[in-house]
Amino acid sequence: MAERGERLVSVLDRRLPVRQLAKEYLRKAFPDHWSFLLGEIALYSLLVLVVTGVYLTAFFHPGMTEQPYTGSYLPLRGVLTTEAYASVLHISFDVRGGLMLRQIHHWGALVFLAAIGCHLLRIFFTGAFRRPREANWMIGVTMFMLALLEGFCGYSLPDDLLSGTGLRTAQGIVLSIPVIGTYLSFFIFGGQFPGHEIIPRMYIAHVLLVPALLLFLVQIHLTLVVQLKHTQWAGPGRTNRNAVGKPVFPQYAAKSIGLFFAVGGVLALLAALFQINPVWEFGPYRPDQASLDSQPDWYVGYLEGALRLMPAWETNFAGHTIAWDVFLPGVMLPIVLFGVLYGYPVFERWITFPNRERHLCDRPRNQPTRTALGVAGVTFYVVLLLAGGQDVLAYVFDVPLEFLTYSFRTLLFVGPLFGYWVTRRLCLALQAADRRRLGEGAGTGDVRLTGAGGYREGRVALPREEAYRILVQDRPLPRARGTEAWRLFHRHRVRNRLSAWYFRDRVELPVAPGQAEAVRAVIEDLEEAEKPDSAAAMRS
Repeated sequence: MAERGERLVSVLDRRLPVRQLAKEYLRKAFPDHWSFLLGEIALYSLLVLVVTGVYLTAFFHPGMTEQPYTGSYLPLRGVLTTEAYASVLHISFDVRGGLMLRQIHHWGALVFLAAIGCHLLRIFFTGAFRRPREANWMIGVTMFMLALLEGFCGYSLPDDLLSGTGLRTAQGIVLSIPVIGTYLSFFIFGGQFPGHEIIPRMYIAHVLLVPALLLFLVQIHLTLVVQLKHTQWAGPGRTNRNAVGKPVFPQYAAKSIGLFFAVGGVLALLAALFQINPVWEFGPYRPDQASLDSQPDWYVGYLEGALRLMPAWETNFAGHTIAWDVFLPGVMLPIVLFGVLYGYPVFERWITFPNRERHLCDRPRNQPTRTALGVAGVTFYVVLLLAGGQDVLAYVFDVPLEFLTYSFRTLLFVGPLFGYWVTRRLCLALQAADRRRLGEGAGTGDVRLTGAGGYREGRVALPREEAYRILVQDRPLPRARGTEAWRLFHRHRVRNRLSAWYFRDRVELPVAPGQAEAVRAVIEDLEEAEKPDSAAAMRS
């Protein structure tokens, strides 16, 4: 058997570069930290979605032809329903395991988008988007945008009253686009809303076009992760030149396979214990009806909140009515948000000096401006998400709807500013605490009576790994080039001022000259970082 196996490997190796690829990639070091698992959770959620989606595709019929319902759900017997809605009821009540797989698929979509969002936040707050990973960050943002589209298309396929209300909202957003909105709506829906073409078209996009693009981008994303080297947290032996971790095979592969089964198990438990999207309770979609308390899935809830908070405002110009109260929150807001996500790595690279490759993750506290901006953005999103359920909040807490509307409008501007200020101050306070712990050591919990009659906590030197993590900080200097006194025209004044605002606030650490050189060797591409004397200087 061993000889046959060796011959088989030799035959394959002569025709395919199996041994070379295995030697190059299977032993590649992969840094081990819980925050790096967020991307894997997104990947494994996508695999669960593909598996369950293939099964559901065999029973779903995306037709818009209406006929009386004759299935096993008695309360809807004789009601006119489309083929799409009737097939979803058939999957839920007549197909063995159909309801379970439907709910796994829906929960998987929610977890998939949540994992992508958390993964992007982790990359943002740790600075993992910096050179040379700007392109991979943009690929990740594109995948997030495609995942939103994929989720909305799948959410709309059952053609129930709730999803139809969301589809009607989307059509209103399309109509708000000046000049071309009407033509674009007719093109997408194949005529007047709702038409007979939209569900089949969204079905093709949901099961074929968008998944193909997502899987293609996932492959490129993972390839770049391998080629560009994975980021890692600072620690003894970890520098900007190396990658310290477990080899992909067999150690990390075993751990990753275990995570896959854990993700699948959690999704199965969610589907078995918590009902989601009971379309039989909503009933089939009717253009003249709207369901009360209709809420979209969380990933488009911010759009619902923006539409509800925007004051009524429209303009008539050259025979065209521009509905600003729909166009601004429904069209311009997503464009601006994704434009900021795409452009942020370029902005930080523009104001950073020196602009070198960075493979060590930042502790969020050490980049207070970036962290504060991220918290402000998350606060902005959370306010919009809460505003999307203002009618439910008003009913549950017995609060006037108008009061909630004006409160959310105020919070939309005050909340991000307050979050920015608090986060920035908190980061500087944590830096000061690190400075104190580095200079005085860690507290032991033992209180001692001093000779002066006071009390003082006993302290010991910090462990090597913790001191290393505090000392190794990549803090770019504010830019000053182009504004020298001898220049007739001061170039780059705007960039330099932005750079000074971004990087000026910091708490300096009490480091010796030898330690400063050792830190510089670690964060820069210097070979001295791997020498024993450099490590000794760091420990001292």
